[in-house]
Amino acid sequence: MDALLGLTLVALAVAAPFLYPRWTLRRALSRPLPAADLAALRRYVPIHDRLGPALQERLQRHVKQFLHQKKFVGCAGLDVTDEMRVAIAGQACVLLLNRHGGVYPSLRTILLYPGAFAAARQDVGPGGVVTPFRQTMLGESWEDGRVVLSWEDAERGALAWNGQNVVLHEFAHQLDSEAGHTNGAPYLGSRENYRSWSEVLARDYEHLRRAAWLGSQDSVLDHYGATSPAEFFAVATEAFFGKPWQLAQRHPALYDELSKYYRVDPREWLDQPPVEPEPPAVVPAVPSNRSFAWASW
Repeated sequence: MDALLGLTLVALAVAAPFLYPRWTLRRALSRPLPAADLAALRRYVPIHDRLGPALQERLQRHVKQFLHQKKFVGCAGLDVTDEMRVAIAGQACVLLLNRHGGVYPSLRTILLYPGAFAAARQDVGPGGVVTPFRQTMLGESWEDGRVVLSWEDAERGALAWNGQNVVLHEFAHQLDSEAGHTNGAPYLGSRENYRSWSEVLARDYEHLRRAAWLGSQDSVLDHYGATSPAEFFAVATEAFFGKPWQLAQRHPALYDELSKYYRVDPREWLDQPPVEPEPPAVVPAVPSNRSFAWASW
């Protein structure tokens, strides 16, 4: 009997590191969001009240899990408040509303700056000469479990909800990286899905590159999306959730691909704006740059 008790205690001691996080998560998820957190969620995710009851409940559950599992670190003297945490978590979890696979399982830490921050970069010139420089950033996403954000810009994008949203952008990169690399081809589940995704996004990406090269405006997709397939996916995600009607009008096939991937139709949550006239067709071809191939497609 004593031997059995001893084996049981040993087994519990071995299992404790694995059972305790699950128990604490279940406890966190069982509690309703505090009133102040719910108010912050409704403020910084303006579409919250437009969601149906089931999606509202799912968003709040994701937010509770996000807040329980992710660590926030204030940088450059920023004191991170509960309101800031909820604002970031709420926007990030909008991308997960009808998706499966956990709440950013690889993400561990969100580094939050008061405003735009400088990141160290290197420029490789002719002859392999490396020149270090500092680049001003609003956000960064890393494949090692970190996201870096400017609070000023995260707040502005949330309150405006107009297709310019640094949180949606950087967390789209996090989803992208779940397939192994951040290259504009997130995990899609089947060869057929990748084939359709590749055809549509590669075409619209080339159109955006052409528009950026010519200096013409695209009222829906930011030209920053022309810098790489990964940035195109992130910029398209911002537009999908912030300007769904405009994106569906100007880029219907792209909208359909994103709707299949995110498993939602954000037009259900936002009023339709006045229909804008179609921009003139862009005819001249942009010089080819095959370094921007869609590696996983």
